Amino acid sequence: MKSLILIALIAVAFTARVQERNMAKVQADLAKSTYGKALLHLVELHSMAGGPVQELIDAIEELINDLEEELETLEFNFQVRTNEHNALVVSLEQDIQDAVIDVNNTQDTLDNLLYPRREQIQSKIDTVIGYQEENRKNYDEAVLVREQEHEAFEAQVAELNDATASVDDALALLSSLTNPSLLQIKRFQNTLKNIENKLRSRSRMAPMIKALISLASNQNFSNQDVLKSIVDALNDFRNAVVDQINDLTAQEAQDVADHEAYLEQLDSEFAEFGRQIDRATVDLTATNEKIDSMVEFRDQRAADQKQYTAELELENNTYAEETDIYTNTKNEFTRELGVSEQALALVQSVDFSNIQV
Repeated sequence: MKSLILIALIAVAFTARVQERNMAKVQADLAKSTYGKALLHLVELHSMAGGPVQELIDAIEELINDLEEELETLEFNFQVRTNEHNALVVSLEQDIQDAVIDVNNTQDTLDNLLYPRREQIQSKIDTVIGYQEENRKNYDEAVLVREQEHEAFEAQVAELNDATASVDDALALLSSLTNPSLLQIKRFQNTLKNIENKLRSRSRMAPMIKALISLASNQNFSNQDVLKSIVDALNDFRNAVVDQINDLTAQEAQDVADHEAYLEQLDSEFAEFGRQIDRATVDLTATNEKIDSMVEFRDQRAADQKQYTAELELENNTYAEETDIYTNTKNEFTRELGVSEQALALVQSVDFSNIQV
């Protein structure tokens, strides 16, 4: 280092005969530092060396210039590093802020939009599935009720057909009565009773058959007018039974048509519920994919925030260490520069005319 050259050159200057007071002061000042002590020690060792005074001055000035340039370079490099540090800090702080904003905005979207939407869609799907289940329940119940109603219709028609056959038997029996015996009359009355039993549950026919039974009781079947009245009443009754059969048949046909239309309506509703579920399922799938994407983005930005924070902490610590190095180096250069300037002033102020080389 050129400071060693300075020490060697200054050693010559210290061999001159200077005033005792100035020499004592210079020695005291130089002895305050390790650099100065080394200088004084080497002066004694180099006292026998010599050379032109101007060469010593030029060397000291060159050393001072070198120290000043090194100090300027140190200042410049540290300022460049400081600018880089400040720019990096600003950039990292902005990155951290952007990451925090992204995390908060994403979480807000999830909490206030996507999660509620997913819940609404799922609720709709569950509701429509419930409608479908209720629809199928109504469908099965309608089929069961229709089967029961048809069975009741067939049983009722069978009863009415039996009643019609019994009326025909009674009419045939009456037509054979010219001079009826008591047994034949009893047989006819039993036929009417049998019709009544078959139609016991049919309130519409009950009054007519009861009237016939009443009419046929204790009558003189030998009287043709009585027979004619009974025959007419039986024919009216038969016609009424046939009308009821026709009415029941027509009603059954209408009930079948209504039933089929109702089942068709239920099937149409069931299909529509299915389409609603399909559309909602597609929407739910898209919403879940969006949620997964945003959760992944949120987690990545949270990781970015953590990384940027760590980088910022590392940069601050590194810059603090570099600042300490810069400060110590600058202080060292400043001390060396001060000693060099002190030595230069000494060399320039002392009379070297009597130096013994």
